[in-house]
Amino acid sequence: MPNFALSDDVFREAARLYPTPFHLYDEQGIRENARALQHAFAWCDDFKEYFAVKALPNPAILRILREEGCGLDCSSETELMLAEACGFSGGEIMFSANAMPDSEFAHAARLGAYINLDDITHIDILRRCGGVGETVCCRYNPGGDFRIGTEIMGNPGEAKYGFTRPQLLAGLKELKALGARRFGLHAFLSSNNTDDAYYPTLAGLLFETARDLRQETGMDIAFINLSGGVGIPYRPEQRKTDIDAVGEGVRRAYMRVFPEGGVAIKTELGRWMTGPNGWLVSHATHHKDTYRHYIGLDASAVNLMRPAMYGAYHHITVVGKRDMPCDHVYDVTGCLCENNDKFAIQRALPEIQEGDLVVIHDTGAHGFAMGYNYNGRLRSAEILRCADGSFRMIRRAEEPKDYFATLDMDEAAQALGVTR
Repeated sequence: MPNFALSDDVFREAARLYPTPFHLYDEQGIRENARALQHAFAWCDDFKEYFAVKALPNPAILRILREEGCGLDCSSETELMLAEACGFSGGEIMFSANAMPDSEFAHAARLGAYINLDDITHIDILRRCGGVGETVCCRYNPGGDFRIGTEIMGNPGEAKYGFTRPQLLAGLKELKALGARRFGLHAFLSSNNTDDAYYPTLAGLLFETARDLRQETGMDIAFINLSGGVGIPYRPEQRKTDIDAVGEGVRRAYMRVFPEGGVAIKTELGRWMTGPNGWLVSHATHHKDTYRHYIGLDASAVNLMRPAMYGAYHHITVVGKRDMPCDHVYDVTGCLCENNDKFAIQRALPEIQEGDLVVIHDTGAHGFAMGYNYNGRLRSAEILRCADGSFRMIRRAEEPKDYFATLDMDEAAQALGVTR
């Protein structure tokens, strides 16, 4: 179920110190997840987690994860710059992107990052933008449906990512001719999957494919990158992924295909690492009764887009009212001029009054990161609850000057005091 690790007193104190809305992250919870993942894969002599920067691109969080032994998975040049600024370099960085400009390949090559090629045409780009190194990684798309048992978990054939199996063989032969000696294999076949069998099933597919490609090409296997996709329980009725069971399932698949060992394992978890350890804290500002009962917050889809974009569920609690009966039904909304700007639709909650502190759970991944400025709304602050219980602002809230900074302002706007 959603993470209730923090008491209401923590949210009250944070809201006393900082104006709402803001995202609050728990340092201790993030560190514990990083350590739990390391423990689950401790059987592998060469295991490394590459945190998906896109999930939570904040330097304070990235530095915490570096202290816990993690690398970074970057998907743009800006994320590469962020990684470099936080002290990551070389094999601590995995660059996984698609349809990117040549300059981004060149930047990743300059940093000595692992480059995860998404398409066979990228080989030529890599050759002319930094050259083909001794180790190169390719992203595999097996096509069709991805199943765990009889249940379909994803549709790789509909995804824009990765090489086909014939392209992998042709691509690795071409890379070998250009000087590559070892290869990594990567695939992402299901998103936010809480089934403990997801990673082991994916691992078995990648292990067997890599073993066959080694025989067909004569190249050594450097690593298998299981990517992300391990999910979190957003809904109260959902069970939490058992990361130790996941690690053990991958180990069994590994020993079946690579009993001799020698193949490294990499992961690129984002949501699982930080998602449960973030909360969007807001105040109820409006109460409206028409055909439905509405509660308006000082937050909006600018702060958390997932419900508006995907219809995603995020659990909501009201500070001080956790134990009260959920006997009122509300649409919980933001203030954007879009009818999909709703955090919850017909949600049973305790009675909410204007001024109540409302907490939206599990926003520590793809929350702030997906923010935008529609309607001229400004993105909120990010606050870290440090391991010692103190609070630290790790990103200030945007101000109007930030919104106007990239615009050419005319004299009238400048007269109103709106300047760069």
